[in-house]
Amino acid sequence: MALDAKQLGSALNTIAYGEVMKAAVRDYVKEVGDQERGSGDAVRAVDVDDLLDDPELEKLHADRIAAMKKEAERRVELERKGHGTYDEVTEGDFLEITTDTENVVCHFFHKDFERCKIVDKHLALLAKKYMETRFIKLSAPDSPFFTVKLGIKVLPCVVLFKHGRSVDRVVGFEQLGGKDDFPTAAFEARLKAADVVTTQRRGGRGGDHSSDDEDGRRGEAATALRRGVVHLPRDDDDESSDFD
Repeated sequence: MALDAKQLGSALNTIAYGEVMKAAVRDYVKEVGDQERGSGDAVRAVDVDDLLDDPELEKLHADRIAAMKKEAERRVELERKGHGTYDEVTEGDFLEITTDTENVVCHFFHKDFERCKIVDKHLALLAKKYMETRFIKLSAPDSPFFTVKLGIKVLPCVVLFKHGRSVDRVVGFEQLGGKDDFPTAAFEARLKAADVVTTQRRGGRGGDHSSDDEDGRRGEAATALRRGVVHLPRDDDDESSDFD
């Protein structure tokens, strides 16, 4: 019976996988043989096909496939929630995002400020690298409520959130080298120091919460933010652009 294109592709993939596994097993057998020769032990004959049928080897392969599938599904879910991109949000979306995501980097900007555009360039690159963190931007003139509540008076200002609470911020470029042409790595190091970016963990939990305790914490954070109860370390020396 003739195979259709899908069946043929599956068969070829199976054959290719088998050949790769056989090659790996042969390399392993050779390495073990070399070690035994060096130690003076008798070299044991090993059947490659027997190793390929080893239940432990098959389990390792199945576990790896399952882990890869889980990681792919999680990535799709993060992308659905806006992770991996750097987007402008409205004041109405801001509260939900910052209280519903573990790590958030939010740039308060002015569309006419050149230094804000420089920050945009760097954060857009970092957003693609750190899927677990949500990167957003909020127009300060169009968001007076949160701009006042967070005490933002100078732009660009990047506020860093963990579990719905502001934990740090980067104002101006002094912490990034003091020049407009600072490298993205400088911004990346600053975010790492604040512990708001982490490498994606394989098979682990990411940046969003699901437990009842975490839901309660998000509610408390939202209430605190509405009331202006925030924790933002400030350094007036870092302010580089007047914001009126």
